[in-house]
Amino acid sequence: MSFIDEFQANLESLPTILQKKYALIRDLDKSLQEIVRQNEQRCEQEIEDIKNGVRAGNITPDTSLIRFSDEALDEQKHSIRIADEKVALAVQAYDLVDTHIQQLDQYLKRFDEELRLERENAAAAVLPATSLDGSAKSGRSSEGGRGGRKKTRLATATAAAAAATEVAAAVVAANSTGMELDLPVDSNEPTYCFCNQVSFGEMVACDNPDCKIEWFHFGCVGLKEQPKGKWYCSDCAAAKNRRRSR
Repeated sequence: MSFIDEFQANLESLPTILQKKYALIRDLDKSLQEIVRQNEQRCEQEIEDIKNGVRAGNITPDTSLIRFSDEALDEQKHSIRIADEKVALAVQAYDLVDTHIQQLDQYLKRFDEELRLERENAAAAVLPATSLDGSAKSGRSSEGGRGGRKKTRLATATAAAAAATEVAAAVVAANSTGMELDLPVDSNEPTYCFCNQVSFGEMVACDNPDCKIEWFHFGCVGLKEQPKGKWYCSDCAAAKNRRRSR
């Protein structure tokens, strides 16, 4: 089984596991809310009883001797235990997702290394053929030499086109799962849109020449196709409306 097959197999079970943990958190939260409600009512009643006892003289007004009942304290301790269980389940869910993200990062690095090796092998295969072609034409006229250089450029362009095709296929394969990952961005690569991410997929430009962002991803601005006519981002549209209302 390849790495990507193993990753997909593990990923298929992730939603079910997360759903179970979220269901447990929801049930614990309902129980916690009920216990907190009961404890608030009990404490309010006990405080009222203490006040009445102090007024009647049955209870000494000494704060060091006044305390809630054992039942009220037990309810509070139980509430803390339930809250701790909720936190533990949330941490487990986070760790599960983080583990899958790390596995995907490893796959992307491995896939990128394989693409790099394929490009290097393709370039190495082109260079010997170019060298032999140049040696065979070395005794010919200058016109033949120019033809050799043309073929060299053609072979290099062909190799570059093949490499570009491989990279495009890699991008399509990486996006086929429909997952959006918070992967590190190259500091030298420009970012766009409200999400401050690099350029990907279909994008639309704001028609305001003074727009600070300029380009936006379709998904971030709720578009499914290129808008007809002029289009303004929400910031520029709001500023434009404010100017009109003055």
